[in-house]
Amino acid sequence: MYRSSCRELKTRTTTFALGTSAGDLTASSMHLGYLASGIMFFALLFIPALCYLLFHLKEITAFWIAYVLTRPVGASFADWLSAAPGHGGVGYSKGLVSLVLLIVIVLLVVFRGGTPAKMEESQQVAVSQ
Repeated sequence: MYRSSCRELKTRTTTFALGTSAGDLTASSMHLGYLASGIMFFALLFIPALCYLLFHLKEITAFWIAYVLTRPVGASFADWLSAAPGHGGVGYSKGLVSLVLLIVIVLLVVFRGGTPAKMEESQQVAVSQ
């Protein structure tokens, strides 16, 4: 248990760092800008989904690829919203962007999260016996 928890923590920390740095790399160092970088990484999210559906990519592999790609998507769009217009952004304050995103996430969790998974009829019969 302890080993798998440590491995998972290391994996999540590494993917978080790699994903965030990838967004910064494309937006700043490669001069794509925040908006173009966010759109690019959003489009890249379709690759693991398509590979899973069309080429039978393993579910866990598709999940981790998508998991890493969500970091630069979020970071790029948040940076675009909070950066000054002179730096390629919209110019909202970081506090306002964070507050709005927090509200959106809370609303999504309240209205979409926590719904029980649907069981097939055969599983329900087995559970009730």
